[in-house]
Amino acid sequence: MLEWLKEILGDSYTEEIDKKVSAEIGKAFVAKVDFDAKNTENKTLKSQLTEANKRIQAFEDMDIEAVRREAADWKKKAEQAEKDAAAQVEAVRFDAQLDSAIGKAKGRNAKAIKALLDVDTLRASKDPDKDISAALEQLAKDNDYLFDTGNPPPPYAGGTGGSPAGGDPDAALRAAFGLPAAENK
Repeated sequence: MLEWLKEILGDSYTEEIDKKVSAEIGKAFVAKVDFDAKNTENKTLKSQLTEANKRIQAFEDMDIEAVRREAADWKKKAEQAEKDAAAQVEAVRFDAQLDSAIGKAKGRNAKAIKALLDVDTLRASKDPDKDISAALEQLAKDNDYLFDTGNPPPPYAGGTGGSPAGGDPDAALRAAFGLPAAENK
């Protein structure tokens, strides 16, 4: 209802006048809510159009050949990264294979054994299992101390000193320094 119309017309106001005025207003005017919605939509569309024009301009300014070169460069970089990753994976596999073979050969110190092996040649080998085994066998013949061959190491040789006579080390020291014997308590 149009409350403002009641105030203007006063006693002359009727429901019929309200309906006619509402119908005429509806033909010539838009409700504020509808206007605000259309206005917001208009602002949004204008900002989208501005952004689209900026992007179009950026594409027009773009050097297509440079983009193609850059794409080719990135493709090369990706291929190189794949090759590098494959090489790293292969290196890890080889190291694990070598460590496993050293363990099977009962190597005592893998780092020392690897230092004496020609690892680059073994890495390039067509049959690494066979070549690693052969290299470890030869190394075991030349440097058997690096491998646990079942021969125990020589026993530990004790020191040359013995226990003092009488069994009391303090008494021997006291006598050496010319002190009287300790009293037993």
